[in-house]
Amino acid sequence: MPLLTKDFDYHLPEELIAARPLAERSASRMMVVHKNSGIIEHRMFRDFPEYLRPDDLLVLNDTKVIPARVFSDDGKTELLCLDRLTPLDWRCLVRPGKRMKLGRSVTVGGITGTVTEVFENGDRLIHWDALVDLDQHGHLALPHYMGREDELSDRDRYQTVFAREEGAIAAPTAGLHFTPELLEKIHHTFLTLHVGVGTFRPVSVDNIADHVMHSERYVVSAETAEKVNAAARVVAVGTTVTRVLESLGRPLSEKRGETDIFIHPPYQFGVVGALLTNFHLPQSTLIMLVSAFAGQELVMEAYRQAVAERYRFFSYGDCMLLV
Repeated sequence: MPLLTKDFDYHLPEELIAARPLAERSASRMMVVHKNSGIIEHRMFRDFPEYLRPDDLLVLNDTKVIPARVFSDDGKTELLCLDRLTPLDWRCLVRPGKRMKLGRSVTVGGITGTVTEVFENGDRLIHWDALVDLDQHGHLALPHYMGREDELSDRDRYQTVFAREEGAIAAPTAGLHFTPELLEKIHHTFLTLHVGVGTFRPVSVDNIADHVMHSERYVVSAETAEKVNAAARVVAVGTTVTRVLESLGRPLSEKRGETDIFIHPPYQFGVVGALLTNFHLPQSTLIMLVSAFAGQELVMEAYRQAVAERYRFFSYGDCMLLV
């Protein structure tokens, strides 16, 4: 029997959605799911090192979120920069699209951008006549489920402490729990995957096998490849890290490219041996990936328990460790 999108649905009371972060990054709760025994534990994230073996390698995504959402000076047009092809050429989502036909212009911070191409899916290629200062004029594209606009404090908290490679629209949220002090104690390495808008796009087909996955850019260094190949067990921090590692397999080598891998049951993992991740939207590709790792029935039971135990959900919420 094929798995259907509705098989990954669950009821989530709105008040369990975390609209803001906790005061301390590492103060989150952590559900631990033992995929072989089916045991589910309720712990705190600060207990995370207890579940690591001496020869484990933690792999994190060091992408940096940019304030990619800008508004025209007249307030009538919103642009979300999906990709900076060059510093002056951006591929954008534009609202309302009817205002931005080919050749039309928009002004942001006194700088003019002109539509030079309209893509099949409605995205626009915008050419700017000078650099747009995103730090001054940009906003973070917070997920819609937070139900609020971005605030100054989000510039720090919607960013991992190890973020360094600019280009993401959304944060790799499993990494938000870590502090520099915790990372110092753990053998770890980094790769880069720039999280795109496709992360938030819902699955619109009934049979999950019919879903077409979005593509995202990644970079794996020679140093990271060497460490992954030597590791007895790879612990992936987040679904973004998981998708890169599983796209490339082992032995890993230095590489940059794009991945559109869609991981769902009954996928067999070849690289990742343990996974730390946040709680994901119902019927999303991310909950499907987690279900492939630990089994759909066990994961859906874990989500039922998370609701009953009143865990905090989504980007600023609590986390789940699958071992």
